[in-house]
Amino acid sequence: MMCRFHSHLPVILMRLRPLSRFSTLILALGVSAQQPAPKTVPPTPTAIPAATPPMGWNSWDSYGLSITEEEFNATVDILHQQMQPYGWNYAVIDEGWYLDNPNSDGKPAWQYVIDASGRYMPSEARFPSAADSAGFKKLADQLHSRDLNFGIHIIRGIPKQAVARDLPIADSSFHAADAADTTDTCAWNTDNYGIRDNAAGQAYYDSVFKLYAGWGLDFVKVDCIAHPYDTHEIHMIRQAIEKSGRPIVLSLSPGPTPFEDASDVAANAQLWRISDDFWDHWDVWPDASFSQSLKGQFARVAQWQPYAGAGHWPDPDMLPLGYLGPRPGFRAARMSGLTNDEQQTVITLWSMARAPLIMGGNLTRLDARLLNLLTNPEVISIDQHSTGNRSLPAHDSDTVLWEAKPAAGGGTFVALFNLADAPRTLHYTWTDLGIALQSKDRLRDLWKLKSKKIKKADDGITVTLNPHASALYRVGGKGFEERSIWHYFY
Repeated sequence: MMCRFHSHLPVILMRLRPLSRFSTLILALGVSAQQPAPKTVPPTPTAIPAATPPMGWNSWDSYGLSITEEEFNATVDILHQQMQPYGWNYAVIDEGWYLDNPNSDGKPAWQYVIDASGRYMPSEARFPSAADSAGFKKLADQLHSRDLNFGIHIIRGIPKQAVARDLPIADSSFHAADAADTTDTCAWNTDNYGIRDNAAGQAYYDSVFKLYAGWGLDFVKVDCIAHPYDTHEIHMIRQAIEKSGRPIVLSLSPGPTPFEDASDVAANAQLWRISDDFWDHWDVWPDASFSQSLKGQFARVAQWQPYAGAGHWPDPDMLPLGYLGPRPGFRAARMSGLTNDEQQTVITLWSMARAPLIMGGNLTRLDARLLNLLTNPEVISIDQHSTGNRSLPAHDSDTVLWEAKPAAGGGTFVALFNLADAPRTLHYTWTDLGIALQSKDRLRDLWKLKSKKIKKADDGITVTLNPHASALYRVGGKGFEERSIWHYFY
């Protein structure tokens, strides 16, 4: 997210307890009857944090600095009831949870909550469950009881208030002044000083992540650290997480992370931003050029694709879809400026690239169209389990092609994108796509959830796409409609 200074449709899931994993039926009212929901699968502990791209929700695009516990819990209810059965299982509170007066815009001055060891604590005025120094433990426990994962956002470094009071660093002989680099502050958030590359600095980060691990934290988004690339603080945070004994997913922000640091970031973080903030616009916003356009993401996603894999995922940012409000992190509350076609394009590109899927729009204001977009199990399966994901050469600069291979069943996934500002008919032969057809192969449209036999006369894929629209197919293999959906979630 960018700095504060830059400037329901309810769906009731009716689940019957299964006699076997293949006998469960989940009816999602309001969701296409062609799109059955898989059984909720609890997060599985693994030696590799983020073994698949994380899926969940982050508060910034809807609430900016100011989300309350009541608002967060209402969101978690929707996440649990309507989206978790499809794999969406992270809930992340973004910047400002330690502010008592997040809506003051710094005037009057921000009122920070820190403990006696110089670590930020949740505002009890906004998060009543944090009372009596409980921090976020009670909130995290509530999420874990529903098999959900809990995350928070922090700015790298140490609070200036802790340094001014030279507070002791927990479990060490050091004090805040020993750890602080007072010459280093974030360019767009001046709450903290940077951390020195010394024993005191490591002790401070160790104390912070020991606290977070005690809360039961599963995900941390560390901001103002990937661009410019802050090597020593990234390494210190990774070490502190390892010492904490809890497999916390580390996400670095904002971007663009320098490509020359690709190997280092892949070795030290599970997610890293490949662009600055991605907001709800196709092309450049002249009055907010920092914000990454959807059109601009295609080249970045393709560039970073070789570094995507289990435990390390290039991150093109959250999904600014649906209602961005009531208090978004940038500009006034609004419906997403992306068209319906563009919103489908976002999900298609992110899924073909196996990017993290972190919804930013307000879940309590979901409509049936967007819910269907977010809960298409065949598309989600590409994001979570496909292989060989890559862009392909296209006939012209207004077209982007991607391919990937299913994790099971054979065949090929093909995505076509129209980058032009006018409708276009695209045609690519099987040779263009590098596909050798087998007898009785079928072509399945994964967004329409319809299949057809490929005829001898069909020499490839022909599709007419609206401006900025996309199409997504599975060519050949054993189609989803021919086997149990459960196979793709186990």
